[in-house]
Amino acid sequence: MSEQAKKPVKIMETILRDAHQSLIATRMPTELMLPILPTMDKVGYHAVECWGGATFDASLRFLKEDPWDRLRKLRDGLKNTKLQMLFRGQNILGYRPYADDVVDYFVQRSISAGIDIIRIFDCLNDLRNLQEAVNATNQFKRQEGRGHAQVALSYTLGDAYTIEYWVDMTKKVEEMGADSLCIKDMAGLLLPYAATELISEMRKVTKLPIQLHTHYTSGVASMTYLKAIEAGADIIDTAISPFALGTSQPATEVMVETFKGTPYDTGYDQALLAQIADYFRPYRDECLKSGLLNPKVMGVDIKTLLYQVPGGMLSNMVSQLKEQNAEDKYYEVLQEIPRVRKDLGEPPLVTPSSQIVGTQAVFNVLMGERYKMATKETKAVLRGEYGQTVKPMNQEVIEKVIPGEERITCRYADLLDNELAKLEGEMKEWKQQDEDVLSYALFPQVAKDFFKYRQAQQEKVDMTQADTKNGAYPV
Repeated sequence: MSEQAKKPVKIMETILRDAHQSLIATRMPTELMLPILPTMDKVGYHAVECWGGATFDASLRFLKEDPWDRLRKLRDGLKNTKLQMLFRGQNILGYRPYADDVVDYFVQRSISAGIDIIRIFDCLNDLRNLQEAVNATNQFKRQEGRGHAQVALSYTLGDAYTIEYWVDMTKKVEEMGADSLCIKDMAGLLLPYAATELISEMRKVTKLPIQLHTHYTSGVASMTYLKAIEAGADIIDTAISPFALGTSQPATEVMVETFKGTPYDTGYDQALLAQIADYFRPYRDECLKSGLLNPKVMGVDIKTLLYQVPGGMLSNMVSQLKEQNAEDKYYEVLQEIPRVRKDLGEPPLVTPSSQIVGTQAVFNVLMGERYKMATKETKAVLRGEYGQTVKPMNQEVIEKVIPGEERITCRYADLLDNELAKLEGEMKEWKQQDEDVLSYALFPQVAKDFFKYRQAQQEKVDMTQADTKNGAYPV
């Protein structure tokens, strides 16, 4: 085989972010990650995804860890491997749109602390909500020579999402200055032969590297990767086997073996991958034993394809119905979800649009009347605060839920004043590092609780004995 014919598949390893986010609610502590980093660094991965998504919130809220500290330690341990993060466009890693100055500063600090590739997505695929983060990354790259802006399109099915739609979006992503493009299939909806068609058509209109991200929820992901690579995709996202499959990604070792001896051979050493798997296996067993890893999320759920509902959204919905003693309404709600999605302009179902659509569908069914009660998030979507949807929203629903209110057609962030200085002022008593203001911006209450905890640790205060009401801290 001639050298020219070779086109090794590049792999992004998700064990330090999406794999544990998908299977154990993002609870893997930093200390567990550090010992295996030197081994992971030898593999030759295209990148290791290790930050962003829900890791930031979970670190502060549940693990009592500073996410910035985690990033610096991971950077130290992975000296030869690119680090990648997931970034929710104008929402950064939080749940509301932030002003441009906060987005810019977050991008700068993330790359400075060690991130190489920022994967930027928007829950409505409204590219206006991605442009600022792309610009900020490109500006940093011009000044410092580091940083890569990857735009991710949230993959979904529906009347509006034709091959023409994806091809048109691909062209726009290249025009907006992205360094690479990702198809982000959060619910495992992309089928193998559909992947052939999608990637082939995208490949015709762009020279950008194309990365494919999917989840194993519906059971087809490995086959989808195989067809996508044959059709011209460059990079796939996989998870080392103890934390692969189920609602996570296909297994790294399996994909490496699949392409062995073909023009797509990764060249990775299976012995090294086996060491990494051996390292994480006891932790997986521990998570199964403690109940942190629920065997339910390990299986295949073909219903995903019928209702197009991501795994996390389904479990959310089931718990909402349980609380209301209305589990018998499960199928009614499943049928209501596509109707609500249509009313709201057929958005892709990914954080936060999936939660908004799911919760509204539960309300519609439990109230016995559609939109008798609407959540504040549903109202915000209808107002246009989240951005432009691919299809028009249902006019009758708009009139019922937000009668007479003015709707937003511009990019919502254009209406926001700079807020960094104000945030700095609010949290200055807790500030120990530049990045603290960003932790506070994203999760004000959670960050404040973490800052208090951090201070107590530094002063060797026993928080269990502390009389926080009167501010008395016995040492």
